[in-house]
Amino acid sequence: MAKGRTLTFSIFRYDPQMPDDKPKMVDYQIEEAPGMTVFIALNQLRELQDPSLQFDFVCRAGICGSCAMVINGMPTLACRTLTSKFADGKIKLMPLPGFELIGDLSVNTGKFMREIAERLKLWLHPKAGDDDIHRLEAPMSPEEAAKLYELERCVECGVCVSACATKQMRDTFVGAVGLMKIARFELDSRDARNAEDFYHVIGNQDGVFGCMTLLGCQDNCPKDLPHMQQIAYLRRKMAVTLV
Repeated sequence: MAKGRTLTFSIFRYDPQMPDDKPKMVDYQIEEAPGMTVFIALNQLRELQDPSLQFDFVCRAGICGSCAMVINGMPTLACRTLTSKFADGKIKLMPLPGFELIGDLSVNTGKFMREIAERLKLWLHPKAGDDDIHRLEAPMSPEEAAKLYELERCVECGVCVSACATKQMRDTFVGAVGLMKIARFELDSRDARNAEDFYHVIGNQDGVFGCMTLLGCQDNCPKDLPHMQQIAYLRRKMAVTLV
């Protein structure tokens, strides 16, 4: 069997829990295998070369969103990025910007997602009478269910947040993930809130009117979600509310 080419990984290393540690880039080399992903390579590096290397993963199938990181300057999922994509065999890995750093390539996306959920009240607000557990649930049309399913595919990886120039300049901006989730509940006929209620949450520069439409979220989303379509939809709704 032919020997695979040698890959060179330049990985950001820094543990904020260690008082004397300083941010640095460390190079590692590994032999490429057929079908190797950045995720597989990182696991081999941690197992065979450096057990202290910190990064996150759960599903290894692009579903959990845990392995998001910046790969050669682009935020994406390590488990869905083939090493064969990089012709020169040089791969630079950085943690996602915009999130609290845990260590090396690991960031605390969960803390951000929870804060956004609490700030925007991202849960179903049932209409009067719908909270009766003995009441039969009203059927949902297939068309509405399909629209909600499309927005529910978000895996909260944080890629859209890190790719957003507005978020990098304004830390209070809710980001595409927050607006996407608001759109999900605005479309849900079971939710009691109206356009005016949502306006009080996102009708400002930290919300839907703060987006500069640079398409960073749309271009980098690993699930190809319609971020800009939903942001434009919310803008129209909010603009009508202002009239």
